[in-house]
Amino acid sequence: MKFTNMNPTVERNWVVIDAENKIFGRVVSEIAIILRGKNKPYYTPNMDCGDFVVVINADKVKFSKENKAEDKKYYRHSGYFGSVKEESAKKLLDENPEKLFKLATRGMLPKTSLGKAQLKKLKVYEGAEHPHTAQVKASK
Repeated sequence: MKFTNMNPTVERNWVVIDAENKIFGRVVSEIAIILRGKNKPYYTPNMDCGDFVVVINADKVKFSKENKAEDKKYYRHSGYFGSVKEESAKKLLDENPEKLFKLATRGMLPKTSLGKAQLKKLKVYEGAEHPHTAQVKASK
């Protein structure tokens, strides 16, 4: 069964977060709150009422400790014996910051079809440019 939003009164906005020189964990927790919609007065845990999030300058994020990027490991497993692969956060940040942000945010969202639908609203870009300028409203 595919998750669909049942409530037509939910207003979706586009939020742009500049991750340059910010702490990685704090940025990701802020992203998870916005994706779930916890910053809105009509938040409901069983509904997708969050906003779209665009993260720019994802490759310029910092970690709270000096060695945290090397110490933090992300694991994946294919299902075969002995096929556990691990990657450090530093390697993921250098090669594919979008994957790093999505992995970290996924851990803070529900592990259901609702969480998958919320994670699809996250867009991550390495540089300062993004193709969603038409959706983002100009701030007054």
